[in-house]
Amino acid sequence: MRFGEGASTVTALEAIRLSVDAHEFVSIVGPSGCGKSTLLYLVGGFLRPTEGEIVLRDQPVTGPGRDRGIVFQRYSLFPWLTVRGNIAYGLQEMGLPRDERNRIVDEHLRLVHLEGFGDRYPRELSGGMQQRVAIAQTLACNPDILLMDEPFGALDAQTRRILQSEVRRIWRRGSKTVLFVTHDVEEAVALGTRIVVMSARPGRIKEVLVRDFDVGDGDDFEADPRFAALKLHIWRSVRDEVEASRA
Repeated sequence: MRFGEGASTVTALEAIRLSVDAHEFVSIVGPSGCGKSTLLYLVGGFLRPTEGEIVLRDQPVTGPGRDRGIVFQRYSLFPWLTVRGNIAYGLQEMGLPRDERNRIVDEHLRLVHLEGFGDRYPRELSGGMQQRVAIAQTLACNPDILLMDEPFGALDAQTRRILQSEVRRIWRRGSKTVLFVTHDVEEAVALGTRIVVMSARPGRIKEVLVRDFDVGDGDDFEADPRFAALKLHIWRSVRDEVEASRA
């Protein structure tokens, strides 16, 4: 994937080959500027590859679709709409009748534990609550694939941990496939059933690791030697890429 022309051309991604199975949770981690978000936007259809193709169910991806929903780092809510209005927006665009929209909105308010906040506006919510709304807004449209671009990067550590548990819970209860971009190695291991480590730019897939042990909703997993070993391995792999890019 290249941007620009002539001498100003920048190669963001190179020789990427990655397959993702249904209901996988794949974390993508790597140095800043390695093309993690670019890869996500290619899958989402917001960018077109300059070489190769993105294939979903044997069909090339040519643009955004309702089968793929994206959650950004910044909350991307409509400030003039209430929480209910934000969650219902995509449903209204899909042409669903009001009763059906209300049922789905109620269901997703419960899902992200925001019952009682439906009539609030985004400015009246904390950052963590706004991100819950953004997640509910995306899930309400029932995409098969959930694309998450550093969705907790701007949050404090406590809120981040709470929302990590929420996303893990939501993924377990359904059949969503999740691609989760993060710069946080611990987050990548805590969430992903597979972790893709990318090289420094131009971004390539350096290695793909499988987390072959379960991570619960509490904090006990942090004491698991397997968690610590996998985290350390990935951290060293990313660190080596950062140091190589500086050299």
